[in-house]
Amino acid sequence: MQFTLSFLQFFFQGLYLISPLLLFFAVIICGLGLISGKIEGWNKINSLYWAFVTATTVGYGDIRPSSKRVKGIAIVLAIIGMMFTGIIIAATVHTASLAFDIHIKPYF
Repeated sequence: MQFTLSFLQFFFQGLYLISPLLLFFAVIICGLGLISGKIEGWNKINSLYWAFVTATTVGYGDIRPSSKRVKGIAIVLAIIGMMFTGIIIAATVHTASLAFDIHIKPYF
């Protein structure tokens, strides 16, 4: 239980420290989504939905671009989304390593 509490404490501290970077990426994702939606004629909700589905590389395919410009934006969104997700994963792994070093490593 102590391991889990330490992990959560370190994780939220880490998220706090990297929140400006995550917010920056989220703003770029939203901006590119809204630009794409304007080009394609989508409403704002669908534009943001498409942007985050593309950025997280889920890609359901229910909304897809037809213009070449938006297809190019989709590539940029996917790359930005990989960085966004990678930063969160890196923070999680680092946090787990810290909690492991404190609570588990002394027993080995």
